[in-house]
Amino acid sequence: MIACTRHILDNGLTVICHHEADTPLVTVNLLYGVGSRDENPHRTGFAHLFEHLMFGGTRAVPDYDLVVNGIGGESNAFTNLDYTNYYLTVPARQLETALRLEADRMHGLDLSLERLQVQQRVVTEEYHQRYLNQPYGDVWMLLRPLSYRQHPYRWCTIGADIAHVQEASLDDVQSFFERYYRPSNAILSVAGAVDVAQTLRWVEQWFGGIADGGDPCRARHLTPEPDSDEPCRQTVQRPVGADAFYRTYLMCDRHDALFPAMDLVSDILSNGDSSRFHRRLVKEQALFAELDASVTGDVDRGLFLISGKLCDGVAMADAEQAVDAEVRQLLEQEVTDDELEKVVNKYESTFLFSHYRVADRAHSLCYYQWLGDLQLINTEPELYRRVTPAMVRSAARRYLEPCHANTLHYLRGAATD
Repeated sequence: MIACTRHILDNGLTVICHHEADTPLVTVNLLYGVGSRDENPHRTGFAHLFEHLMFGGTRAVPDYDLVVNGIGGESNAFTNLDYTNYYLTVPARQLETALRLEADRMHGLDLSLERLQVQQRVVTEEYHQRYLNQPYGDVWMLLRPLSYRQHPYRWCTIGADIAHVQEASLDDVQSFFERYYRPSNAILSVAGAVDVAQTLRWVEQWFGGIADGGDPCRARHLTPEPDSDEPCRQTVQRPVGADAFYRTYLMCDRHDALFPAMDLVSDILSNGDSSRFHRRLVKEQALFAELDASVTGDVDRGLFLISGKLCDGVAMADAEQAVDAEVRQLLEQEVTDDELEKVVNKYESTFLFSHYRVADRAHSLCYYQWLGDLQLINTEPELYRRVTPAMVRSAARRYLEPCHANTLHYLRGAATD
């Protein structure tokens, strides 16, 4: 059980505190409710750009990393489709300094033209290194527009076109910062060896005076991506080591009652050596060197993904036919109680271990609060325990029908579009 307290400051900042006595550390986690789903289609990549800009310094603290290192801290951040997350872990005695640093970034970021240009170059280099020059690096740049026709999930966090970041003006980024980097659009968690009452006094001292400004900023309610009965297919060639197969199905959103069942479907197919994919298609039939199933778990309708690299000499048609047969079996036959129990146990174990570190707890507190139900940090495993074989089959039939499948064949060879 992860016990916590929650408070909301007058400026709208949500604050969550969790005391953990068995650590000398404390993590300050700030989740901002802005991801690539919130971007203008003609100004994409801004959420990720700001992940970089936030480490560029403020008017009061020109070198953020220098101060963090000086107090024995460790910081990082990530951007996804739905939100941007920053975290800073420090010795407990340095908590006030950590809070001051994060409050300073929220209202005093130095958005000079020089700093913007530096980060534009950094993001452009990241785009080339991670997406263009990395084997299989452009897979999601192909899969997203293949899977989404209307929703902003159709582009990656790096952006639909790197030119959007390269051509961003100082006014563009200043406007983006003012809209999304504000108390009412943020969730702050503090977890570790903390005195909760003292922590709240420091939070009020450093964050309470930050004006929220303008209308409240809430997550956009976007029109869900509709089901499509016209599956898309694409074949590309790239200079990679092995042919690869990718398949997506548009599934439910993270809040949907069927989400736990779909998550367990992915585990039944590929979680561990005894899973169906590994046992039948990797070991017995030797069609794939590796084959995985996963769910993206997005706040809007996400994807059920099947991905694998073929063994040398295996025809793509044979590999795809074998995958189709495994999916079809899920639609036609209920899984056994024992098979379901096994993957539920694995899920619960993974869930518990994912909260072992204080930094992981700090992020999860923000994440579940952002989802709208903070208590899921303690109760979500029970939702998985309630899933029955009939529910697994029903969920698979709802989302894994062949007419909803989008397929990418990623072949070894000279690069093609």
